[in-house]
Amino acid sequence: MRIIAGKAKHLLLISPMGSQTRPTTDRIKETLFNMIQYDLEGTTFIDLYAGSGGICLEAISRGAKSGFLVENEKEAIACIQANLKSTKLEDSCVLIKNDVLTAIQNQLPTLIKEPVEIIFMDPPYGSDVESEVLTALKKQPFVNEDTLIIIEADKQKSFDFLSNIGFTIIKEKLYKTNKHVFLHATEV
Repeated sequence: MRIIAGKAKHLLLISPMGSQTRPTTDRIKETLFNMIQYDLEGTTFIDLYAGSGGICLEAISRGAKSGFLVENEKEAIACIQANLKSTKLEDSCVLIKNDVLTAIQNQLPTLIKEPVEIIFMDPPYGSDVESEVLTALKKQPFVNEDTLIIIEADKQKSFDFLSNIGFTIIKEKLYKTNKHVFLHATEV
């Protein structure tokens, strides 16, 4: 794994061992960032279930002004800390060592006073937490109709619940085994 583009281009990243974390491959990460590259400059970027931190660090490298990484697995937190240091992007990022729902409800609202432009989440496949996390996000003042939420999920994951909680799919990108689903809140 590496940073693909921007000020930290080509720097290598480490990722946690084992099955707890499933890093986004460089090919899929590059496709994702090619899709959002013109929306990154000067943004605030939140990475939920951050794993190695690679997605948020890519966003910062490409021009996002600040990043918030949320992770609660010890090995993943150690990887994020090492990756922040090796890329020299730690001054632009805040690592929140907590579970995602607690971070959304308690820490992020105290740290973020303006609407966030992009939120990325890559929860463990099969955990079915997307509805609960989106419901919690919908209640936060830092999420509005312009906030782009991107979910990485198993290709078969259904998102038919979205309209019931106030979100709509604006785009979907399918890969071999997974997909990125791009959402906006319908009303806040």
